[in-house]
Amino acid sequence: MNANPERFNMRLNIRDGRVDMTHGSGGRAMAQLIDDLFVKYLDNHLLRQANDQASFEVNAGRMVMSTDSHVISPLFFPGGDIGSLSVHGTVNDVAMSGARPLYLSAGFILEEGFALADLERIVASMGEAANQAGVPVVTGDTKVVEKGKGDGVFINTTGIGVVPDGVNISGELARPGDVILVSGTIGDHGVAIMSSRENLTFETTIESDSAALHTLVANMVDAVPAIHCLRDPTRGGLATTLNELAQQSAVGMSLQESRIPINPSVSAACELLGLDPLYVANEGKLICICAADDAEHLLQVMRAHPLGQHAAIIGEVVDDRHGFVQMQTGFGGKRVVDWLAGEQLPRIC
Repeated sequence: MNANPERFNMRLNIRDGRVDMTHGSGGRAMAQLIDDLFVKYLDNHLLRQANDQASFEVNAGRMVMSTDSHVISPLFFPGGDIGSLSVHGTVNDVAMSGARPLYLSAGFILEEGFALADLERIVASMGEAANQAGVPVVTGDTKVVEKGKGDGVFINTTGIGVVPDGVNISGELARPGDVILVSGTIGDHGVAIMSSRENLTFETTIESDSAALHTLVANMVDAVPAIHCLRDPTRGGLATTLNELAQQSAVGMSLQESRIPINPSVSAACELLGLDPLYVANEGKLICICAADDAEHLLQVMRAHPLGQHAAIIGEVVDDRHGFVQMQTGFGGKRVVDWLAGEQLPRIC
């Protein structure tokens, strides 16, 4: 994302203008788009190097990298938009290793005819989210595709971070006897997207939980460096994520339905829409698996953080060579919480 704010006197017509093919041509129009919009909201000293890559120093430690592509529909939704979501999603993926996220890259695929005012709104939101997280966008790329060959805007973000010495968090480290915690209510993001997409209204507005979780993770890791697993339950929700972890660690999971926190409005909306909240996506929650001796202390640390106020212990890891996730229901029965079959809610991130 090369930039030089003094190259041109002309300015984009943000209010009435639209993306056209010249904005992806590599010429004057593309430079103006970068200078007048992307640099304006994403500006930092590394981005201003104006090279095709960012050069930076890193502290000693184990490096991690994650990448994610964001194709959400609609682009704007209660509690966020594709811009802030693209920052939060990748920051969280890096943080789930226990790492401190350092930098992001951003790749934009724009559809010809997309309103520049909407693009500005998205990039401004992305810049605000990056600033609040303290994780700058230091390099990027922009491409434009012909009208009808995209859907407004797609964003790819890649993040890098550093894992502190002595921290080893991974999906294959869950052990029988471990305790399963979740940082808050589940299903908020997916239901917010669906209600916005279908123009559904409820007595209480359901907002996405989209948020950067790295400060919560940092507090948790400081308190209990020996956390075994962390994962953010995005696509496929809590149920699918726990099945992934059970498979990775070759263990089973036993959940207590009554302990799983769900916003009453989300629960009611899921019932109306025929959705199971266990499979609905989240963008600001995490699952933690730790030794039983650490669970209560970790729970208090989580609840002391603004993004973990509704944290709860929801179950335990069990010895099961089949890797089943099972749940004790509120009616006293037991059900298998299987992998998500198909797609409950497409394009939710």
